[in-house]
Amino acid sequence: MPEIPTVMLPSGISVPALGLGTWNMGEDARKAAIEIESLKRGLDLGMTLIDTAEMYGEGGAEKVTGQAIAGRRDEVFLVSKVYPWNAYRKGVIEACERSLGRLKTDRLDLYLLHWRGEHPLAETVAGFEELRKAGKIGAWGVSNFDLDDMEELMRVPDGENCAANQVLYNLSRRGIEYDLLPWCQEQNIPIMAYSPIEQGRILRNGELIRIAKAYQATPAQVALAFLLERDGVIAIPKSASPDRTAENAAAVELDLSDEDLSALDIAFPPPERKRSLEML
Repeated sequence: MPEIPTVMLPSGISVPALGLGTWNMGEDARKAAIEIESLKRGLDLGMTLIDTAEMYGEGGAEKVTGQAIAGRRDEVFLVSKVYPWNAYRKGVIEACERSLGRLKTDRLDLYLLHWRGEHPLAETVAGFEELRKAGKIGAWGVSNFDLDDMEELMRVPDGENCAANQVLYNLSRRGIEYDLLPWCQEQNIPIMAYSPIEQGRILRNGELIRIAKAYQATPAQVALAFLLERDGVIAIPKSASPDRTAENAAAVELDLSDEDLSALDIAFPPPERKRSLEML
């Protein structure tokens, strides 16, 4: 299988453009073994970026991730996220320590504000910067930030150190292509696309199925390949099935033609005007 393509962070570190999500993991102890196996399969296939959050399973996903990366921490680019209500200076630091404990590691590679809350961005950034200087995190970023949020962040002290913005982005949710994606590309701030196959809802689309058959691929692989065509975009599909994880990894083998990309534009039209950022 071809190597997973990479995206460069502002720091110059390259990370896989296709990683592993963990949303809905860690919620049922009976499923933990298969979830761990699925993450390990992804690591074996080069999907060495894992995204998790203190919100997922109220820490359960971080525990599952910690078990999956045991003995392999240095292979992994590890991302977690802080609840907005913990995003004051001291709260960020305390929440990070709790996440590190669940993950059984001494550092995160990237720590994100999960969405905006009541605490001023300056407070959150100050907490992130303190963690970064202490070596607890390698970099920090945000999630669910629209363009006006990003512009406000850039005006905060040290706000320009933002290393990523994780947002809802897939074929059926293309609003960011109008303004947020081009702005982030100009600023060299990668977009992390969560729910890149819309939690499976787009996979019954007739045109997506037709294109997939032409490539002897699956609709999910075509949906992921669409995102992999975009500069500075990291897709983080979640799968609790090792075989489905392997299927996702094989999306890197697809090279969609201009004709098929145009057909996808007809089936899933790009935005012609500003749309508010969508969230799931």
